[in-house]
Amino acid sequence: MLSNKQRKYLRALANGIKPMIQMGKDGNKEAFIRQLDMMLDSHELVKVNVLETSPMSAHEAANYFVERLEANYVQDIGRKFVLYREAKEDPQIVLPK
Repeated sequence: MLSNKQRKYLRALANGIKPMIQMGKDGNKEAFIRQLDMMLDSHELVKVNVLETSPMSAHEAANYFVERLEANYVQDIGRKFVLYREAKEDPQIVLPK
């Protein structure tokens, strides 16, 4: 669970990145979940763009993936959401205490 200070720090980092992946109507399929899982392993902080064809809103999708991928919710704004998961080996992002 992230503290408010940590979440604020991650939001600031996420502000400068573009969405790395787009979620459409097949966003809850295993292939998409595996791809998002690999992105979290390599990047730690991932921004996802939710297309209008998606059956879920950005907030619903963020909560779904938090549970499925054991990630941390950072934020959702409009049709985008941001997830964070510390890398198991060699973490790049150092969170404030």
